[in-house]
Amino acid sequence: MNPQQFKGTGVAIVTPFLNGAIDFDALERIIEHVINGGVNYIVALGSTGEAVLLNKKEQTQVLSFIVEKVNKRLPIVAGHFGGHSTQLLIEKAQSTDLTGVSAIMSSSPSYVKPTQEGIYQHFMVFSEAAPLPIIAYNVPSRTGSNMKPTTAIRLANDSSNIIGVKDATGDIVQSIEIIKDKPKDFLVLSGDDPSAMAHIMAGGDGVISVISNSIPKAFTNMVNAALAGQQHKAAKLNGLIHNLHHWMYVEGNPTGVKAALHFQGLCSKELRLPLMAMTNDTYQSMSVELEQFLLTFHKAS
Repeated sequence: MNPQQFKGTGVAIVTPFLNGAIDFDALERIIEHVINGGVNYIVALGSTGEAVLLNKKEQTQVLSFIVEKVNKRLPIVAGHFGGHSTQLLIEKAQSTDLTGVSAIMSSSPSYVKPTQEGIYQHFMVFSEAAPLPIIAYNVPSRTGSNMKPTTAIRLANDSSNIIGVKDATGDIVQSIEIIKDKPKDFLVLSGDDPSAMAHIMAGGDGVISVISNSIPKAFTNMVNAALAGQQHKAAKLNGLIHNLHHWMYVEGNPTGVKAALHFQGLCSKELRLPLMAMTNDTYQSMSVELEQFLLTFHKAS
């Protein structure tokens, strides 16, 4: 398995719903939309995919559906491997059908707020038992604890099965701390769309993105330009996209990106409780911004 296949743009794909059930027709539309938009790989069942709000049967159905419809056109990462307990995580990974999946994305333990040594030991034990390579996911806003750069570097050096880290802190200084000391082939991926260009220009390898569900071509073009060192082109695209990021998160994720996808005719705005669909006033404001962006980008293309 070549870790370099996870450079560039990974899309943390949404799980669309219709009247409470998974809308597989909409999911297929979104899969084709992001593939046609040029993303490099798909992350299924991440936080943007509302994985924790799906039951085990639904998680299995969504993952197998994505594998079937992607049909080896892109690598797939299974993102629903987090939680509190190391042992339960191992049991889940070993009992999940991962046919057609290339890697696992695993978030740092949530709620229990372990020490840095606890985070390190958790990932080391999991990496020895996991059936696939792991992208460690650092998302303090959801887990309640930050995996510090020194811990990420220890994991990179000590485990051959941990191939990279997704850093969703939005802290460029923290990203640089990892980038400057990491082993050569260890991936440092942004998990924060607004700062992804800066992350890449500082030496990062790409991004696992929310907004690329909606505007995959524009966002992937920006990422590719940044990776190629085309700073002017990347900055121009980044500036064009910039105002949209606010609407992706103003009422939470994936509230914003599902609203954008609804505006584009790809799925409903529906989420699962306790998450709520975007309010009408916010949706109207977001729609104006997105429509203007789509027109501008189409003309520029």
